[in-house]
Amino acid sequence: MTNNTEKSAIIIGAGPAGLTAAYQLLKETNIKPIILEESEFVGGISRTAKYSGNRMDIGGHRFFTKNEQVNKLWKELMPVQGAPSKDDKLLGIEKPFEENGPDPEKLDKVMLVRNRVSRIFYLRKFFDYPISINPETFINMGFARTIKAGFGYICSSIKKREEKSLEDFYINRFGRPLYEMFFEDYTEKLWGVHPSKISSDWGAQRVKALSLSKAVKEMFAKAFNKNHKSNETSLIDQFFYPKKGPGQLWETMLEEIEKLGGEIRFNSKVVGINSKGKNIEEVIIENSQHTRETISGDIFFSTMPVKDLIESMGETVPTEISEISSMLPYRDFITVGLLLNKLKIKNTTKIKTVGNIVPDCWIYIQERDVKIGRLQIFNNWSPYMVNDNENTVWIGLEYFCSEGDNLWNMGSEDFIKFAIDELVKIDIIDRKEVIDATHVKVKKAYPAYFGTYSKFDKVKEYLNSFENLYCIGRNGQHRYNNMDHSMLSAIEAVNLIKAGNKDKSIVWNVNTEEEYHEGK
Repeated sequence: MTNNTEKSAIIIGAGPAGLTAAYQLLKETNIKPIILEESEFVGGISRTAKYSGNRMDIGGHRFFTKNEQVNKLWKELMPVQGAPSKDDKLLGIEKPFEENGPDPEKLDKVMLVRNRVSRIFYLRKFFDYPISINPETFINMGFARTIKAGFGYICSSIKKREEKSLEDFYINRFGRPLYEMFFEDYTEKLWGVHPSKISSDWGAQRVKALSLSKAVKEMFAKAFNKNHKSNETSLIDQFFYPKKGPGQLWETMLEEIEKLGGEIRFNSKVVGINSKGKNIEEVIIENSQHTRETISGDIFFSTMPVKDLIESMGETVPTEISEISSMLPYRDFITVGLLLNKLKIKNTTKIKTVGNIVPDCWIYIQERDVKIGRLQIFNNWSPYMVNDNENTVWIGLEYFCSEGDNLWNMGSEDFIKFAIDELVKIDIIDRKEVIDATHVKVKKAYPAYFGTYSKFDKVKEYLNSFENLYCIGRNGQHRYNNMDHSMLSAIEAVNLIKAGNKDKSIVWNVNTEEEYHEGK
């Protein structure tokens, strides 16, 4: 343990990055963390929402990483299952269980080993995600679309476009026809703007390693080697998943933080930040009763949206920096949880499931006549997410929107009715099978790569000028990180503090070299 003099670290936000920073500080330094969380729960968008005995994973979170340090930390908090889970037993599924690992039927703190299945729903039919070259794909696409897609891909292989936008990025890897079929509309649903207006940085970060040629190589590798394991997140066959959803891991981490002497304050929104010279000195927080309090500290970690962080710094911020950050774009997120007797869509795969429901963890809804972007089936994430996994189906309908738009402003009952209507329209459910429903909204779920994002480096340079401020995590860095990268940014920040190193480039460079992602 580093022999620091007694210091305090103020950590804004109790998501994966903020909690990891606190945990690492307590394990490896003498610095006491105080976590300030605006809401009543931990995990940020990675939390598990609970409703009438059922659990919702907000956004869907596979636990898979190339980073061994993060992997070790996950297993340290929640060891991998050593015996079959409820659905493993029902279906007679064999998996690579951990020797001497916990039994999920007896203990709660356990990581399950889950099979990855995600598909695209387009033309009222299922397509593999990523797109695979097989007879079913050709049949579903039809002869004319298949020929067009083939020629489009060949053309894109011969002549590459300059990658000025996300549209260029996708066309270079898939050809224009496949881009128009499987990426254009979905991307516009996700971001609210056309891919031609989005920076190619998003593709480089989320799907750089994915292309049609790579998907074909993976297909042949699996055909000739049954033991082949993909190293790309988009192509992996299995992943870890906490028994009761991702929020369970963050709740477990908080328990350890408090045991080690860390502190968390819920309902504590940071509304002001005071600095002197090159250092942050204190933050002003406001609780749910609108009472304000000033808290000083030696070191500050921010996972709050950069837009809000800069605004809270007040008039000391240079005008140009303030203007860039105030226009940084975000996408907000709405999930409708639906409890059903059954789905209308049938399982036509060879994959065994409880109740013979479709085997997907999530389904990308590519249909142009509905606004829903993605559909989660929580039964397939973990049988323990559903109160009655054998007789009901618990799904999440995911919508991308902007705070203040028509979707965001719609009342809860109206939105639930609207969402049900959409699934009925595309023949995924029958209305009569709906048992219960709930509605969850999340602000600033996705930092976006358009608007003033092109000038973001100026904001980053300004934030880095404060020697005791570390911006970490998805919103803290305005970067569409996965959980493991958010955690790694916190780990690297703590390492810098231990070493007395003021160069923060390693923190910002997390997830710029190793691009592997499951996002579409």
